[in-house]
Amino acid sequence: MEGKNRDRVLDATKHEIRQYVKRERRKTLPEGVDFWDFDCNFGTSVDNAQSVHFATLTALIDAVAAAGGDAFYLELLVKPGHRAARAATDNTSGNEE
Repeated sequence: MEGKNRDRVLDATKHEIRQYVKRERRKTLPEGVDFWDFDCNFGTSVDNAQSVHFATLTALIDAVAAAGGDAFYLELLVKPGHRAARAATDNTSGNEE
């Protein structure tokens, strides 16, 4: 990373991740699939990578950078996603008279 601004490299890496996700989500969905989901493994190396939720990736990357880490390991695997039916909820919002 010598000769490169650390913040710019970090921003470029996040941009590449977002572009990959957009590219995968544009692919045609198979029959019976609601959306493309991702299995994510993240850590400072392959040996300590753990399964994490996709929405937490940016915060995890920022945490490694803030701690002074030079590298991180990220594995993103696309998988078919299925929406779960929402449970019926009471309408007790207080708007009734």
